[in-house]
Amino acid sequence: MTRTTRISWVTDGTTTGLMPRLREGNAPDARAALVATMLGLLLVVAGPLRAQMIDRVLAVVVGEPITLSDVTAAIRLGLVPTPAGSEDRVQVVLTALIERQLELVEVNRYVPPEPSAAQIEAGLTEVRARFDSQAALAAAMRETGVSEAQLRARIRDDVRLETYLKQRFGGSYQPGEEEVARYYRSHESDFIRNGVLRPYEDVRDEARQRLVDERAATLIRDWIAGLRRRTDVTILPK
Repeated sequence: MTRTTRISWVTDGTTTGLMPRLREGNAPDARAALVATMLGLLLVVAGPLRAQMIDRVLAVVVGEPITLSDVTAAIRLGLVPTPAGSEDRVQVVLTALIERQLELVEVNRYVPPEPSAAQIEAGLTEVRARFDSQAALAAAMRETGVSEAQLRARIRDDVRLETYLKQRFGGSYQPGEEEVARYYRSHESDFIRNGVLRPYEDVRDEARQRLVDERAATLIRDWIAGLRRRTDVTILPK
């Protein structure tokens, strides 16, 4: 049986913005048609005095578009860390949002525990702390078209992701004493304070946790790379 793909237009949270949402389908030319549509998505509304750019899609991940406004909001609200000195912040954040969407697809298959109200409130507190005042945060949310409900939903998914990743990649690995000592010896520069190498006995627990965290980070990077290889991700030309 042939399934079709429909594209519907919905507001993206900005004053005039519209963005497409893909409805499931696998007709032979459906995905190609979608990509062609996205490639042409430099939407312009003709006004009596001038034309106005609305938004554009930068990538499509499993049918979900990631728009320039999504990237702008993530940068403005500090939702995605950007390394100091990044030459192309848009590309860095876009990559992070693509990977996040890939992770969410997997998370939604396994349904981790629902975050508590306290966890979501803690996430909101972290966002508020990035601004000088509540008014500054409110202004940033207005400028990026992000409502409080959308911000809460973002934080909810972040907590679900963190829970899933800890359960899958961080819970079972317990390095032995020899492995921890070997890590300490090969990373001595990480344990220098005020020009003095701290004794192994004083930093054993810290070294063990660093080793666990680095192993988990490596496993997660490999997992995400695998998701990208086997998942439909389309990055559109700038």
